[in-house]
Amino acid sequence: MRHGLVILPQYDRPEVFRRWRAAEEFGFNHAWTYDHLAWRGLAGERWHATIPTLTAAALSTERIELGLFVTSPNFRHPVPFAKELGTVDDLAGGRLLLGVGSGGTGFDAFVLGQEELTPRQRHERYVEFVRGLDALLRFEEPGSGGISFAGDWFEAKDARMVGAPAREPRMPLLLAGNGPKSIRFAAEVGDGWVTTGGEADEAEAWWAGVAALAARYADAWAATGRAGEARSILSLDGVHGYSLASTAAYEDAVGRAAGLGFTDVVAHFPRESGLYAGDESVLEEVAALLPGLR
Repeated sequence: MRHGLVILPQYDRPEVFRRWRAAEEFGFNHAWTYDHLAWRGLAGERWHATIPTLTAAALSTERIELGLFVTSPNFRHPVPFAKELGTVDDLAGGRLLLGVGSGGTGFDAFVLGQEELTPRQRHERYVEFVRGLDALLRFEEPGSGGISFAGDWFEAKDARMVGAPAREPRMPLLLAGNGPKSIRFAAEVGDGWVTTGGEADEAEAWWAGVAALAARYADAWAATGRAGEARSILSLDGVHGYSLASTAAYEDAVGRAAGLGFTDVVAHFPRESGLYAGDESVLEEVAALLPGLR
């Protein structure tokens, strides 16, 4: 089992550096930040841009993997975004993880004046976005030209990247989603699957939903015939509670996730108040237990 932390992009220097370094020093395998222009109930609070935040993370750490949990095509185009990702990955020495989802229907979906999309349109746009990023991040430039593709949502004409990928064939592509089509797409194309679980009124119902999703992904992976690890990443902090409220809560959540076959879990770095409020002393206690939880 691999363990990760989400650090929301709310902190200024020097606190932003301290938190990313702490995630590494505590022994977590990966650390992430959200890719939103603003987010839900925190929309009125301080909220930094994603790529500069990851750049700071890359330059303040040495070993821990760094990721987006998760990006979407709501306000992104594959060409400039891929170049930003490639640059950060180079600065990080090949430690970047790319989580991608179809994009929610909140603030980010309309801030640029976009029209509301149907679920089918959102999925089709997502598939194009992922396939474009996949091609670009491999840095494959046939002949003397650049990378080109054209679809209903995105187009590239002789796009250029920054050089050879830091990792072959590219940084890991971890695809999020809970619907049947998204899970099947993750199994067929991605290097792993990401889920935050479904909606539920209480913890046991949430875990039952997570179990159903995990079984669906396992079946989808098996159907592909692909070799290697069926990597699956669960955010432990669903609507049912906060996994780092106590050491016991974290151990229980990790044990449940492991029993369902998840290879990775992600919790949120404690905030001072409000959502994901907690005490860093609990994080320190959990860090001491990590060797035994792997």
